Amino acid sequence: MTAPPKFPGTGLEEVNVPGQNYLRDALTSCTDPLKAIETFQLENGILLPSLRPMLPLLDLHGVRRLDFHTSVLEELRDKLVTHINEVGAKEGRERDKKLKELLVKSFPVVRVKALRPVVMSILRNIPQIDDKYLRILVRDRELYSDTDTEVKRQIWRDNQSLFGDEVSPLLSQYIREKEHILFDHTNLTNLFFSPSPKLRRQGEVVQKLAHMIGTSVKLYDMVLQFLRTLFLRTRNVHYCTLRAELLMALHDLEVQEIISVDPCHKFTWCLDACIREKNVDIKRSRELQGFLDNIKLGQEQVLGDLSMTLCDPYAINFLATSAIKILQHLINNEGLPRENTILILLLRMLALGLSAWLMIDSQDFKEPKLDSQVVTKFLPALMSLMVDDQVRQLHSRLPPDERESAITIIEHSGPAPDSVEAYIQESSVASILAMYYTLHTARHKDRIGILRVLRASCKDDRAYEDPFLHSLIALLIPMGDEFVNEDFCTGLFDEFLFAGLSRDNVTRHMLKLLWYIHPRLPAVRLNTLMKALQPTTQHNESVHLLHSTLQSRIGTAIHESTIHETAMDIDYDSPLKSVPTPSRPSY
Repeated sequence: MTAPPKFPGTGLEEVNVPGQNYLRDALTSCTDPLKAIETFQLENGILLPSLRPMLPLLDLHGVRRLDFHTSVLEELRDKLVTHINEVGAKEGRERDKKLKELLVKSFPVVRVKALRPVVMSILRNIPQIDDKYLRILVRDRELYSDTDTEVKRQIWRDNQSLFGDEVSPLLSQYIREKEHILFDHTNLTNLFFSPSPKLRRQGEVVQKLAHMIGTSVKLYDMVLQFLRTLFLRTRNVHYCTLRAELLMALHDLEVQEIISVDPCHKFTWCLDACIREKNVDIKRSRELQGFLDNIKLGQEQVLGDLSMTLCDPYAINFLATSAIKILQHLINNEGLPRENTILILLLRMLALGLSAWLMIDSQDFKEPKLDSQVVTKFLPALMSLMVDDQVRQLHSRLPPDERESAITIIEHSGPAPDSVEAYIQESSVASILAMYYTLHTARHKDRIGILRVLRASCKDDRAYEDPFLHSLIALLIPMGDEFVNEDFCTGLFDEFLFAGLSRDNVTRHMLKLLWYIHPRLPAVRLNTLMKALQPTTQHNESVHLLHSTLQSRIGTAIHESTIHETAMDIDYDSPLKSVPTPSRPSY
């Protein structure tokens, strides 16, 4: 005769508690099932003589025995978990010994859901869990899901692929959040570079990653390796931002186990302070330069991580903006770029950050040499361009009679000098400085100044990168009145933006611009732009949706404008309006 099938083990029998299999055997071998159930209840209920007289009273009130025992179980379980946590808060071998003894006794019931929190609290408080327990947790998906992060860290240390599965959705979420800020067309106050470094690293993803890593150097190294790999694969600079933000989040949490061994920590910390204060003073410039100059032989790989830190768009933004401020200061004080040590350091860090992908891809960890001609020739030419723009701006504010008598710079200034354009096309550092000077002129709503630099082609098409286009579009939107000028539209759209339309991101930024300035554009120009921006099957769904919504928005605006013009055409002062309405005839 075949033996009846056993119920899946709950572990109760292993700790000498009768479980499902015991009850099944008792019911199948007895002559009186009701008597067997009563016996089981008496033997396995709460064995308190003082409680027995109360059970019939509970029955009279309709309280089921299951509900009563469940409530008692939950109360005892919570007290036990609290006690285990108190034991775990202590230190020493005695604590570890006591917790391991408890684990041996309790782990067999880990599959009993009501008792699982007790086992998990023991595991959470043990610094080094035996592998035999970790293997059981990994094999059972339900157990693994209920395991605390403190325990999962011990699993992840020897299971990189499992850790990668946990981290990957967070990294994807981080990239989506950054791209949402860059492409969001509904909120002009949500600017990419507005949040402070401290606020940015309080974000959900960064905090979750920091919690997952805890104090484990091995897990931290795994995350850095994921970020390097993804940066190489996608060239997405947001992974560089996350690398810096994660390190500084661990710095805020004072995780000494990690920040004391990361060779980039002090450099990143110093740079973070400069970005927060929007300034590089002499002291900090010496510290930053010291880190770069004192990389020891055999430790050149550190340059790879330093370059990622400097490739962070927030770092690039700070370095380039600071460089433009220094150039402005030099103009006002008649100084030379090559004599300003802080400016040279900023350019050096820019060059290192802009070469991050190439350095990591080639594994050739050498700091790129800053082209001396960028300092001796390009910067003076750029400063000359800045002076021209300043004089023209000043001249435009003079009264008409003084303007005519002054030495004028003609309204339609030509493009940037050839010396400026040549370096922009050949040097990434020169390209970035020119791009940020364009943003500088846009802040001053200098239409001609914008066009003079924007028409130059940047090296590696850097002017079509999202952080720059996001900032440029945000500054162009308040300049809506300038879009009635055909030369501005020609320079901005035909000569600059149309050249990047093969890129999905350029289309999205242009649609955002049109969302706000379309009422100012001539009808022919607007029609041309909407046709050029018509999405194809290669564009993602968000581009199709935005284009369709913009078309509806434009159609509504045209309709309202037509109604308004029709209303304005009615002559409300016509004599006809004074003719009284004829009265109704009476019969």
